[in-house]
Amino acid sequence: MRVPCVAALVAALSVVATGQGQTFDVKILPVQGFDTTMVYMLVGAGANIVAQVGDEGVVLVDTGVAAASDAVLRALRTITDKPIRYVINTHAHGDHVGGNEAIVKTAGGQRTDAGGGQGAALQQNQNGVMVFAHQNTVDTMLFPAPGRTPYPEPAVARSSFITADKQLHFNGEAIELWWHPSAHTNGDILVYFPRSDVVVAGDLLQPGSFPVFDADAGGRLQGVLNGLNQIIDLAVPRFNQIGGTRIVPGHGWLCTESDVVEVRDMGTIVRDRVQYLIEKGLTLEQTKAARPLADYEPVYGSTTGVWTTARFLEAVYTDLKKPWDGPGPAAKSGLNFIDGGK
Repeated sequence: MRVPCVAALVAALSVVATGQGQTFDVKILPVQGFDTTMVYMLVGAGANIVAQVGDEGVVLVDTGVAAASDAVLRALRTITDKPIRYVINTHAHGDHVGGNEAIVKTAGGQRTDAGGGQGAALQQNQNGVMVFAHQNTVDTMLFPAPGRTPYPEPAVARSSFITADKQLHFNGEAIELWWHPSAHTNGDILVYFPRSDVVVAGDLLQPGSFPVFDADAGGRLQGVLNGLNQIIDLAVPRFNQIGGTRIVPGHGWLCTESDVVEVRDMGTIVRDRVQYLIEKGLTLEQTKAARPLADYEPVYGSTTGVWTTARFLEAVYTDLKKPWDGPGPAAKSGLNFIDGGK
């Protein structure tokens, strides 16, 4: 079930601001929460941004493009005067981390983890914002591919992790971060607010397009499917796969479990079709001629923009020609009509 990003079901606040010659109309959609804590979805700043707002302050998941930073900050101030205490980056692409520098500057700089058993005595800049990301995201931002400009040090997370998961607790609920290697990039994380019942998917989920993975940044189709499978495992629908858990995609509309299942099933079927053609010895041109995406093109395809249908098929073909050495599919059976990407 598609939940609109604008004011069809609830009144969405809107803030218009100009940055670097561009005008950004940032809309704020209340998602759901509990007591005095609420999770919001901010739309119009490049990628979708999520703000968890409560008595202790604000957690931002992603920060949008750099030019939209003023509009994002102004939009936040229409719903709270609490300080931004945490920023979580789902991956390193500029439409998700571009606003880091401005938001860190507004917060007075980054604070760092306290350690060594001495608590806050070892914490730097206690009133600043703590920025979290997977270490692969940090590495990509500091040491990008040749020809790309590294991010300035203040924009890069100082609180990184290399494990499969990390946990925080803020505004009365746990916040869980799960790393998905070789997915959209090599540093993607899912962010889960269990008490609010909201999952932030980053670009692992883009419901209006074929699955997007950046091969140059370590992305693989199976990794995206693994991420979607975990979202489906986390989501609990209220009735008939709708309602209940809300999932915020990197781009597109606010989703429920049924939206994710549709994208996961489509990606799995496409993977299996292209793999079959590869095993039959078809070349890329022959695979294109076979049109394995034909029935999905009206819904997910595009002939314009960066991620066209043709580019997606080429990326899938190239990806499936390589061995998969990442984690295997992990989905519960019986979620839909197929086997969860196994």
